[in-house]
Amino acid sequence: MALRDIKIGKTIDEIKEGDSLSVTEIIETKDILLYLGLTNDTNPLYLQYDYSQETYYKKPIVPTVLLVGILTSNVSKHLPGPGSHVVDIEINMVQPVYHNATVTFDFKVKRLDKRREQVIIGVEGKDIKGEPLLQAELIVIAPSKLAIVTE
Repeated sequence: MALRDIKIGKTIDEIKEGDSLSVTEIIETKDILLYLGLTNDTNPLYLQYDYSQETYYKKPIVPTVLLVGILTSNVSKHLPGPGSHVVDIEINMVQPVYHNATVTFDFKVKRLDKRREQVIIGVEGKDIKGEPLLQAELIVIAPSKLAIVTE
């Protein structure tokens, strides 16, 4: 693929405060197994029903880092999009997310720092009933337009 064929997302000048995105994901057990396999994470809280029944959670939960991956992949794909880079994440898990949950992630541009070319995005994750599951804030460096010289 030639450099001129690379599609990038919105630059800092193309983004506005209030821009938003809503994404709904079903987090299936297979997704959790892929995460655990890739990271070699053996935490019994994520997969072992016998163990998790004896905990505060009462059943296996989705790893927080898997949820962060969903957030960052949507930044990379959609808002601001390809070429962007997440440089800071703050996340608050309001409620646990369980296997096979349907979660809607609402992204909203809270503010722009044009000098640093940073976009501050707030995210709320809610379950199918609209109950809050997570709140996050991401600081993202917006993509830069490529300066392609043709002769």
